[in-house]
Amino acid sequence: MPPATNPTPTLAERFRGFLPVVVDVETGGFNARTDALLEIAAVIIGLDAEGRLLRGATHAWHVTPFKGANIEAAALQVTGIDPHHPLRPAIPEREALQRIFREVRAAMAAAGCTRAVLVGHNAHFDLGFLNEAIARSEIKRSPFHPFAIFDTATLAGVAFGQTVLARATVAAGLGWDSSAAHSAVYDAEITADLFCEIVNRFRPIYAATPPLPPEPPDPRDA
Repeated sequence: MPPATNPTPTLAERFRGFLPVVVDVETGGFNARTDALLEIAAVIIGLDAEGRLLRGATHAWHVTPFKGANIEAAALQVTGIDPHHPLRPAIPEREALQRIFREVRAAMAAAGCTRAVLVGHNAHFDLGFLNEAIARSEIKRSPFHPFAIFDTATLAGVAFGQTVLARATVAAGLGWDSSAAHSAVYDAEITADLFCEIVNRFRPIYAATPPLPPEPPDPRDA
């Protein structure tokens, strides 16, 4: 008898109850505790009828720097953001997070997932800024796992031998628009495309993997 295989999964089954959400932040520097969060974008990941991942809706906001935030001039040269432009439609951190979390929780409910997991390129950078903004905003419950991530820098290194986002997307056949890079929306959406491409290429491995018995609940996932 051939070994059991994984049938076409639901999104909740594919990642043991986690909903992948790609997050990109643009910031005033590298220090998540002291430097400003200036833009944040979140891209919901979906699944088609054949079990292929696909990019879903994008939710993005400009963010007002928190009081006392440090903003490095070199960071603004990279992103092109003028945080004090009078026409910049920025909202406070807490409001931006509440809007993102509302959309993420709705997507979790629709997919039957119990937790969101942050997907990012060098994902701990984005998760660090997200977690610090959560703490500053005194938000008690986040839909995101506090430390688990899917890092496309690591995944692309395994799949394509490339860890730089611009080179990884080219290696994956997705292209790269340098004029749009370093905006939270573009970076999140191209990272979502890269994540979907890599996971979809690994479908034969997943399908051939015998399913494991159900696992007991992990309180860290609560």
